Amino acid sequence: MSRGISGFGAYIPQARLQRAVIAEAHAWFDASLKSLGRGERSMCNWDEDTITMGVEAAADCLAGFDSFAPESLYFASTTFPFLDRQNSVVLAEALDLPRQVLAMDVGASQRAATSALLALLQGERDGLVVASEHRRAKAGSRAEMLWGDAAAAVATGGGPVLAEFVGGESLATDFVDHYRGGEFDYDWEERWIRDEGYLKIVPEAVNRLLEKYGAGAGDIAHFILPTDQARTPPAVAKRLGIDPGAIVDNQAATVGVAGAAQPLLLLAKTLESANPGDLILLTAFGQGCDALLFRATEAIGGFKPAAGVSGALAAGREESSYSKFLAFNDLVERDIGKRGETDKQTYLSGYNRRRDLVTSFVGGKCRICGTVQIPREKYCVNPECNALDSQDSYSFADKQGTVLTWTADRLTFDWSPPAYFGMVQFDGGGKLMMDFTEVREGTIDSGSRISVHFRVRQFDQQRGFRKYFWKARIVETT
Repeated sequence: MSRGISGFGAYIPQARLQRAVIAEAHAWFDASLKSLGRGERSMCNWDEDTITMGVEAAADCLAGFDSFAPESLYFASTTFPFLDRQNSVVLAEALDLPRQVLAMDVGASQRAATSALLALLQGERDGLVVASEHRRAKAGSRAEMLWGDAAAAVATGGGPVLAEFVGGESLATDFVDHYRGGEFDYDWEERWIRDEGYLKIVPEAVNRLLEKYGAGAGDIAHFILPTDQARTPPAVAKRLGIDPGAIVDNQAATVGVAGAAQPLLLLAKTLESANPGDLILLTAFGQGCDALLFRATEAIGGFKPAAGVSGALAAGREESSYSKFLAFNDLVERDIGKRGETDKQTYLSGYNRRRDLVTSFVGGKCRICGTVQIPREKYCVNPECNALDSQDSYSFADKQGTVLTWTADRLTFDWSPPAYFGMVQFDGGGKLMMDFTEVREGTIDSGSRISVHFRVRQFDQQRGFRKYFWKARIVETT
């Protein structure tokens, strides 16, 4: 039975910061940034991070299946929010996956996602690889201009697949093009990285792969090489003998390069448009190289994620406030006022009791009368029922709803004021007072339609903890 890719999904934050405003802010110091000041880059909202984007990408992927229960969940990133709390388990619970899933964090390399994917494909378990990246860069740096925030997910399995896994090759070599020992990356000279790194290490891995499986470089229909160096993919393709037309664009002009998530993001993009029989060469560079070869099958056009890369790109909205970007990325110390100074400690015992609601957004459905409610309680809320212990788990994470009431409050502290909150009526039953996220003034009213999204609710700066919960977002009309 062949193994390969059975599904894919992606998430790109809606806000797209215009690079021209970054260049203009720093022109007094470094006029050369203006040469990079074209296009836009994706930026997380203040309540988004690596985990929340990973949830979005994985949900986008899972929406394309009638049913899929991964046995393994690998979560790849170099920007995990927690150093000692398994980030993949938070992701698994937010997705309401079975507790038996093998969850694993994979990090410390730009190859994290491809190494995780390679491990899954060489095994026998059906799995899900999620890669997400929210990298911080120094203000006025080249990285700030060229990077972007994004996440992607790929499902693997046997049987009918969208792209058959032909084989893979991996090289491990401590070529230090960059490193991060503190808050920010430190990198070396770009030409040296290209000439001594990419142009030597990537061809070695790819040539071994092609020779092992009897494929020719000229047969490659899609060549994925994640990098923020615009000239490097054509140079590597030329050295390998790959047609320049096969190079998959890194989306630097529209999204930016998303670190460890970039390989899977570009793979998801490629799978949206690949034709049956196409050979797809996926590579990732970083302290060595991973090279994976896939062949698209006749089923390639039959899978549709909820949005995919194309949908995520289409949902973008222009952001021109550079100061907002600096604040959201904690690159400036902002005066948050007295209301923002209250203690945000999380009482872990209380959190543990309500994890099903807080993380998985699970309510209840009465098996006696069918009433749906959130949160799930001991008694059914239907006054004509009031049955005790009658509620089965009922997920609200995929439900839409309607705004009943709403408030825009500038007295309550919020990282992006005003704070919007109100009562939401869910389709099929259940009501809950919720925070609204990413509200643009004038777009919310009673009767507005919403979808729900896993987001950061509060930061506990004293203890380095962050609280997650589900928020409502106004559904954009077309």
